[in-house]
Amino acid sequence: MNVLPVARLDLKRLFVRPFAWALGAIALGLLAWLFLLDLNAFLAAQPKLAAAPEANLGYTDLVAAPHLLTFVQLSLLLAPLITMHAIAGERRAHTLPLLFAAGLSPARIVLEKFLASLVFLWLLLILAALIPLSLAHATSPDWGQFCAALLGSALCVAALSAIGIACSAFVSHPALAAMAALLIALVLGILDAGSRMTGAHAGWLDYLALSTHITPFMHGLVRSVDVIYFLLLIVLPLSFAARRLAAEKVRG
Repeated sequence: MNVLPVARLDLKRLFVRPFAWALGAIALGLLAWLFLLDLNAFLAAQPKLAAAPEANLGYTDLVAAPHLLTFVQLSLLLAPLITMHAIAGERRAHTLPLLFAAGLSPARIVLEKFLASLVFLWLLLILAALIPLSLAHATSPDWGQFCAALLGSALCVAALSAIGIACSAFVSHPALAAMAALLIALVLGILDAGSRMTGAHAGWLDYLALSTHITPFMHGLVRSVDVIYFLLLIVLPLSFAARRLAAEKVRG
């Protein structure tokens, strides 16, 4: 029995495409450079930190957690580029009817496409997380805070991947899917920018903003409201994508 055939095929496509490898290499190279800059700033700030122990800021607060947050910010671009071919590419190549003819349900196709992109992005996240962990033996990281930041990053990346899959399901060209997913991600990313600048609360705008829910994870807080937010941001786009494919299957 062939388990997860669509996901396995998509993963093979990702791992043999120079574009995906080049994208990952550029992202990790940029992350490594920014990590060195943050580490240099952290070492330069050691005298001030030692003089103000009440601030209680360490390697995790100033280097490791911001490093993971940088990966999340890069994922606003990475996720749309990785997912843009997921369904729009199949539609453009006229291979989507073959998936339907193979007896795969629209929901299964969407889910397996999502899993394939998520495995690739989470692999990049793991490699990114290994960069600050390489100095764990020489520092005193807050493992609880780091694990919370890693969990938040994984959930956020999954949500961005789900949005990318949904956009790929609704358009006929991969480039349009990437643009739509990037636009949605950017809107979610800056939705509460005005309220943050003025120091006021914007109610539901604050709740819908990504920064409202990713920031507590970076500080070591795992709140149910934030986990639910990311789960909804995963389930809803995938549900819309499955319904779109179901309607397309009916139309033939």
